[in-house]
Amino acid sequence: MGGLLLVVVISIVSVIIMLQGVDIAVLNPQGAIASAEKDLLLFTLGLSAVVVVPVFIMIGAFAWRYREGNTKARYTPDNDSNKWLEGLWWGIPIVIISILSVVTWVSTHQLDPYKSLKSDEKAITVQVVAMQWKWLFLYPDYDIASVNVLKIPVGVPVDFHITSDGPMSAFWIPSLGSQIYAMNGMSARLSLIADNPGEYRGSNTNISGTGYADMNFMVETLDTRDEFEKWAATVRGGDEHNHMDEGSYQKLAVPSSTNVPQYFHLHDANLYAKVMNKYMHHEVGIKEGYDNHDH
Repeated sequence: MGGLLLVVVISIVSVIIMLQGVDIAVLNPQGAIASAEKDLLLFTLGLSAVVVVPVFIMIGAFAWRYREGNTKARYTPDNDSNKWLEGLWWGIPIVIISILSVVTWVSTHQLDPYKSLKSDEKAITVQVVAMQWKWLFLYPDYDIASVNVLKIPVGVPVDFHITSDGPMSAFWIPSLGSQIYAMNGMSARLSLIADNPGEYRGSNTNISGTGYADMNFMVETLDTRDEFEKWAATVRGGDEHNHMDEGSYQKLAVPSSTNVPQYFHLHDANLYAKVMNKYMHHEVGIKEGYDNHDH
């Protein structure tokens, strides 16, 4: 028993030492959605520990007490029909599952990714296209686009419309919350908000081919909306940036990995809908295509 306890203690200490200075994004939320998901994760973990911890303690205690050399241990086979004990080991899991069911129901509706976030600030629309193997971000209200870098202001909700022009991918910014799948011919929705300025990692969490491992992007959260709009104006009016239309999109769509961040002046406000329409089996309105297929 002493040796087992020593192994457990050494294992716990080793894990703590290895995690020193490590930034685990899901445990260090930088947005309202990520914070709510962290609270839900910790609550579920704590509730599960009510069963898991006693069970593992009893495994060790029973193994020690009823070892072959312990002649003092009493043999009580009639306890297998003890109603109080059966009520205890059936009752506690039932209560825990009931609590988790209620929490799951409530949190599922509160954290619905299709639900726009309430804010005094007007939300920014970002259309996301998962490509092989890069991320394209379109800002239709600002006539700009970017590849593998997403810039948003702090304290402003961002409504994402997410699709794929290739294999199914998964859009996830752990610091801000909620993984959403990107599939061709479909437009998923997600609303996020950043609480603090900084740089956060985004990635594809669904294996989608050769360049999947490098399909990452950087999220830069700017201090204010004014700062964001100044950046957008710089991209829109700067000669050093590329121009994005249907023709340049086709060149960008050629499969490639380890892509550096790029910025574009967006000349085709319906580009997202055109990407969607490529995979439709019937004709849809180009301008409203992504809105009509958000489900």
